[in-house]
Amino acid sequence: MSRSAAVIGWGKSGQGAAGALLSRDWCVSAFAAGPAATLFFDEVADVCVHVEEDADALVRAVLEAHPDLVVVSPGIPAHHPVFEACAQAGIDLWGEVELAWRLQEEGPHAGRPWLTVTGTNGKTTTVGMLGEILRASGVKAEEVGNIGTPITRAIDSDAEVFAVELSSFQLHTAYTVRPLASICLNVDADHLDWHGSVEAYAADKARVYENTVRACVYPAADHMVEAMVENADVVEGARAIGLTLGAPTVSQFGIVEGLLVDRAFVDDRHRHAIALAHISDLAEAYGDHPSPAVLSDALAAAALARAYGVEPEAVEAGLRAFRPAGHRRAVVARAADLTWIDDSKATNAHAARASLAGLPPRSAIWIVGGDPKGQDFAELISQVEPTLRGVVVIGADRSVLVKELAAGAPDVPFVEVDGHEDWMFSVVNEAVALSRPGDTVVLAPACASWDQFDNYGQRGDVFADAVRRLAAQWGSAGGDE
Repeated sequence: MSRSAAVIGWGKSGQGAAGALLSRDWCVSAFAAGPAATLFFDEVADVCVHVEEDADALVRAVLEAHPDLVVVSPGIPAHHPVFEACAQAGIDLWGEVELAWRLQEEGPHAGRPWLTVTGTNGKTTTVGMLGEILRASGVKAEEVGNIGTPITRAIDSDAEVFAVELSSFQLHTAYTVRPLASICLNVDADHLDWHGSVEAYAADKARVYENTVRACVYPAADHMVEAMVENADVVEGARAIGLTLGAPTVSQFGIVEGLLVDRAFVDDRHRHAIALAHISDLAEAYGDHPSPAVLSDALAAAALARAYGVEPEAVEAGLRAFRPAGHRRAVVARAADLTWIDDSKATNAHAARASLAGLPPRSAIWIVGGDPKGQDFAELISQVEPTLRGVVVIGADRSVLVKELAAGAPDVPFVEVDGHEDWMFSVVNEAVALSRPGDTVVLAPACASWDQFDNYGQRGDVFADAVRRLAAQWGSAGGDE
């Protein structure tokens, strides 16, 4: 008898889940609240999508369908009434990640390792680095999950290993996943409207370590994440592997005289370490001064790859080959005697702080602003102030940032640029006026883009275009690095 599933949410995730279930002879119905979504994938075109006017009506419709399984998309928040309704009705409720794991383990790819990555910031960079390292070792690796490819659409591929980016939303409904190695890069307050509290958000991030088989990797200086590892229910024999930007101790990865080194997956780790790569291997992607956040991401990728078993040479080759995804600490150009970095993806204070960290004192021109999302910038400004030579404030409403800059960085000059025609070109010219040769201009807005752009990608594209026009004007070499 065919099993039946109700898929809630009809974006890429929901459609990927439906396609995977249909290919395994499940009977699938889909449910959404609000306007119906466009159908993108041929294999789910025949699924009946029930559009209900609100959450309560959606729950009633799901229960009336009497499904064996309910699959929720990551956009369905933890407080949605469908969670309690399914619990009371005795219906299994899974997220797409849980579904993907179970379907994989039921099929011909059972046992394929997952290397899982979560964190408030740095997930996509780490997964991208990890994928390059794995491929440099000759392994068929695929980057999946929150990075863009729904994992339910990848489980039937011939990949030998998955590098999996996991959001807190996805982890909330993942129960039996057994990653070979896992990491939480960092935790800062985010998505509180979805989780309800900082504690609930952190608890979902901590789920990345549950059932880990070989290595729980963590930033050694982050006591919150270290506690996650200590409290995780892992497979017997799984090791805790620390990351540090200094010299590593036993069972750690770290940096010694510019070298990324492994003192965890080596013979006699009590006495020896092995060099994996040099900081300069990241220069093509990040310039001569990769930030501490970038170095931490590189160490994390190296640790996960070494847990899988890659040779040291693959780490070096992978990091050399890596190029960051769009708008993530990417060097756009070197023009007007300055290095220009697009980190438009830095949409919160934590990400902006990471983007500026590690630059020499008084060497950064910071482009900041947008939709502040109710954030308080006082702590951020006090932390980055020693790095700043000048600030260009953008955004429809700049008042909050201007007030905080005046209070927290009174000696740092700043200018405001409003939204007149071709205003981003004015932004880059104002950055030049504030700078000195050798400085770094960083677009790390610490804000959402919705006040002036469709998304952070569009904001980064407009910035990059303005920088390239500036480069042509100055007769400097511009373009992608």
